[in-house]
Amino acid sequence: MNDDVQMLMELAEESMNDSQNHLKKELVKLRAGKANPRMFDGIKVNYYGTKTPLKQVANVGTTDARTIVIQPWEKSMLNVISKEIMKSNLGFNPINKGDILIINVPPLTEERRRSLVKFVKNECENCKISIRNARREAISGFKELKDDGLSEDIQKKGETDIQNMTNKFIKKINEIMTAKEKEIMTI
Repeated sequence: MNDDVQMLMELAEESMNDSQNHLKKELVKLRAGKANPRMFDGIKVNYYGTKTPLKQVANVGTTDARTIVIQPWEKSMLNVISKEIMKSNLGFNPINKGDILIINVPPLTEERRRSLVKFVKNECENCKISIRNARREAISGFKELKDDGLSEDIQKKGETDIQNMTNKFIKKINEIMTAKEKEIMTI
């Protein structure tokens, strides 16, 4: 029976961790007015008939806080990469220099900063909901185990541990949200 309790705890923690990691990946893609090569992680280009992540066909780096340089391994990929970046809805217009693409990251307007903060809060709230769903599933699992003969003390302790784990993850999400808001609103 204790193996079942342990498994419930591990599943809940794994689910909460997955939610938190997904949030981090989504927030990294946000353009906060600073050049960050990871903004292009979601872009895939047509490389000999296969949709391939940009970082597998080119070096993506920064030269300063406002400039991103993309250097494809094959010059023939310059136009393909440029078109995919423009289609990606990131709001960038790459400059083709013959062997590299230069992307200037403009500073964000106040209105855009506020809409990004709203987006961040929404993503964080969705993550919290996912974490709470993992808690709910674990608690219902404890109730099922109790019906199968688990002692009430172990059930209550498991539920308390799950709640403490949930509180820890929610606190971390709030910290991530605060840090990202500060990053976006800092000029």
